Amino acid sequence: MYLRFVGRLGLADAVTVANAAVGFLAVVAATVDVELAARLILLAAVADGLDGVVARHRGSTDAGPYLDSLADVASFGVAPAGLIALLVLEARSFESDPLFVAVGVGAAAFFVSMAVARLGMYTAYDSDARETVGVPTTLAATVLAAAVIAGYTEPALLVAATALFAVLMGSTITYPDLHAQDALVMGVVQAAVILTPIAHLVTSALPSWIGEGFAFALLFLAVGYLVLGPRFYWGDGIRSPPENADETRA
Repeated sequence: MYLRFVGRLGLADAVTVANAAVGFLAVVAATVDVELAARLILLAAVADGLDGVVARHRGSTDAGPYLDSLADVASFGVAPAGLIALLVLEARSFESDPLFVAVGVGAAAFFVSMAVARLGMYTAYDSDARETVGVPTTLAATVLAAAVIAGYTEPALLVAATALFAVLMGSTITYPDLHAQDALVMGVVQAAVILTPIAHLVTSALPSWIGEGFAFALLFLAVGYLVLGPRFYWGDGIRSPPENADETRA
């Protein structure tokens, strides 16, 4: 049997498809170990950045943008939402607190729906631009995953953050793309968070707090871009957002 996509998809597409598989693994891992699930979400974020690098150096195919959005739905929509929903169900049962469980699971479902809508809009309108409208799904997933690894696992806090991110993904706030050097720094910190448990298994010389330290660093960087990016990150040839409607028409 001949597989249709053989010879029609490139290396960047293969990385993108692997990203989707990692997102599925994150959902499964959440049923066993929430920190492992959070690290897998960060691994998917690293893969998401890597497929762009590969596409720039090895070329891309017409299917690439569509595959990228589909993979992002799995890794940065379903996976973080599933992680939050499972944390809610671990903390409270439907029998003991049906309202909270319904709100928590509903917020996770809302997050997925807004991620799908945002990614579809991105593919249609923003994929060739150096800016994007609404909070990027990768950024929202990174903040949630880093928060879990850093120890912020209070269900009410995570449910509120999940609902807020869902709204922000559908907002008209415009974010400039990360510059290459800043994306590299973010990727290195993400990789450090992912690999720290392995390093601890290999050697006891590594301080026990260093893994949590990297998680806090990632959370700081991601939240900094989340809050400050729309106003202060513009530059290097990317247009500044208009201050008022008159500037938009000028």
